[in-house]
Amino acid sequence: MRDDVPASPAPERCRRLQALLVDWFDAGQRGLPWRRTSDPYRIWLSEVMLQQTQVERVIDYYERFLLQFPTIEALAAASLDDVLKLWEGLGYYSRARNLLAAARIICERHGGRFPSDSEAARALPGVGEYTSGAVLSIAYGVPLPALDANAVRVFARLFGVKGDPARGETRRRLREIARATVPDDRPGDFNQAVMELGATVCIAGRPDCLVCPVVETCAARAAGLETEIPPRRRSSTSAVTEVAAVARDGDCVLLMQRPHDSYWPGLWVFPSADFDGPNPGEAVEALLHQAGLEAEAGHTLLELSYGIMDRRVELTVLCTEVGGEPTAERWRWVALAEIEDLAMPSPHRTIAQALPGG
Repeated sequence: MRDDVPASPAPERCRRLQALLVDWFDAGQRGLPWRRTSDPYRIWLSEVMLQQTQVERVIDYYERFLLQFPTIEALAAASLDDVLKLWEGLGYYSRARNLLAAARIICERHGGRFPSDSEAARALPGVGEYTSGAVLSIAYGVPLPALDANAVRVFARLFGVKGDPARGETRRRLREIARATVPDDRPGDFNQAVMELGATVCIAGRPDCLVCPVVETCAARAAGLETEIPPRRRSSTSAVTEVAAVARDGDCVLLMQRPHDSYWPGLWVFPSADFDGPNPGEAVEALLHQAGLEAEAGHTLLELSYGIMDRRVELTVLCTEVGGEPTAERWRWVALAEIEDLAMPSPHRTIAQALPGG
């Protein structure tokens, strides 16, 4: 066996970790709203919202979402536009689309209750190994691991796994460790304790080992490698220039709905596109011509910079004179008073708020 892939954890060590972590969690867990329920739907919703998103940002979204859709049945009966509107600003909108699709399947095939069987859960749109393990362990007490990024970091350090946790043998090894470590008794609390430790103590970069409840068992700490395990992955971000058009017809503005096979699927935006050249006005005019409109680009309304996935976007927004009606699908004139009711990504909401009367 390779040096950076340690042997299976001893049962005695697993039991010690379980006891220490669950006791620590009982004594000082954060009072998050989804920890005050055993409802599988609410636990599932929180896990979906927490993917790629910080806890503090999720809380308000979670509570607003449940006010409008308090049950899976209520969610399943909703329109995609209503769901996307509530999700606005939370990002990674495919999560919302998958959530709605899964809710409808749950109502059709599982009697309106999130399935307690792992295979059935993982067959739902957007439900993978982590989400299935988290919901089933927390809501139903099924002894499955829940390996999010925080848990991966904790297990890698505790057991001295040095390789890239996203790759090959190292990834398989961490899954094996997690499966061996999760207890039959209170698996949900144990999984939450591991994730809580990774979020608050065993953080990326420099962990706070002095207050860690399991520091005595940590292989990385013992070897002086707690800041090197797991190895940091370099993020690659591409710089993109983008242009958007603000075209008005009285109290209406021209919007387009993003296609479902792109980022921001189903959201409404000001007509926009990537461009590579010195003249954003020409790019705007070409974009609108493709939609069947005569266009003349005018002055710059504002410039924005934002990030999405692996892109860093510099966006130039131009006021544009247009003539005619759009022939492209998913383009339409929208009254300024109605924009607030549409789901828009944050950069385009900023544009709308910058308009006179917006």
